[in-house]
Amino acid sequence: MGLRILYGVQGTGNGHISRSREIIRNLKADGHDVQVLVSGRDPALLWEMEVFEPFVALEGLTFSTQRGRLQYFKTARRLDLFKFYSDIRRFDTRGVDVVITDFEPVSARIARRHRLPSIGIGHQYAFRHRIPIAGFDPAALYVIRNFAPAEHCLGLHWHHFDQPILPPIIPNHMPDGLKPIPTKILIYLPFEEIEDIRRLLMPFEGHQFYVYHQLPAASDEGHLRLRTFSRQGFLKDLAESSGVITNAGFELASEALHLGKKILVKPLARQMEQMSNAKAVAKLKLGTVMKRLDRETVDGFLAMRSVAAVRYPDVARMIADWIGAGNWTDAAGLSRLAWERTVFT
Repeated sequence: MGLRILYGVQGTGNGHISRSREIIRNLKADGHDVQVLVSGRDPALLWEMEVFEPFVALEGLTFSTQRGRLQYFKTARRLDLFKFYSDIRRFDTRGVDVVITDFEPVSARIARRHRLPSIGIGHQYAFRHRIPIAGFDPAALYVIRNFAPAEHCLGLHWHHFDQPILPPIIPNHMPDGLKPIPTKILIYLPFEEIEDIRRLLMPFEGHQFYVYHQLPAASDEGHLRLRTFSRQGFLKDLAESSGVITNAGFELASEALHLGKKILVKPLARQMEQMSNAKAVAKLKLGTVMKRLDRETVDGFLAMRSVAAVRYPDVARMIADWIGAGNWTDAAGLSRLAWERTVFT
């Protein structure tokens, strides 16, 4: 008999949505009744959400950024804690068997308030273990560990670091048969201003840069191809690219590594998670890191050769099976099995 699941998705990053989409698709295919709660983004800015329907969109908690830096005062000023806790109190949980949260704070606290079993899935839950940490900040680490707390946690990372951590979740519908174009580079720097991105890339006329950003419409400006968000278009351009320049988020870098794309990451300043991701990229020799938008670093990156792919297994399918089996205390066994199926080419 299927479970009735409340599934919380953090909407502030496309990585949360992409990862949750894969797991929810598998859970529904297994006959589970999945009710989705999305928070942290204006519903008008949510795209390609068919798998999540019907879903509830709430305000939740989110962070403010400007020119690639986390803005603490602006973040605090935007918080509406009264509505946040009101949404938690008023949510109807009748019939819910388990709450799953992809670093989504409302669902996590709904589970705690109603004493429901909860499972946390996401890269942020890897920070409960011994992994590379940069820009150590006790307050930031406390926020990461308590922003969306869960009873059972499945952390994701590019390496297990001898901890019960899972490999990344890669979409199983990545475009096939598309040959990489040596001069095509995918750009996803959502926390940077578009004008700063233009200035960074303008001198490199020998490459075609496909820049995804929050724009009113797609347009071409010489070798800069400015694009609005489209999951299928994004995946096609990723498959055809030879490299990716992005912030030090987790999901896009994982997809790029899976496809054998060279990566250049620029961490969000003052954000410990992204700074730690950049440290892991350097330590594991997965790509190149720049602390600021730097043309010299971009020039060196463009001259680099492609890298070997890391073939991650169907982690979403494995997690769905694990949830259905109900043995939620055995994260270590699931981790071992997943890494045994990972192929380093």
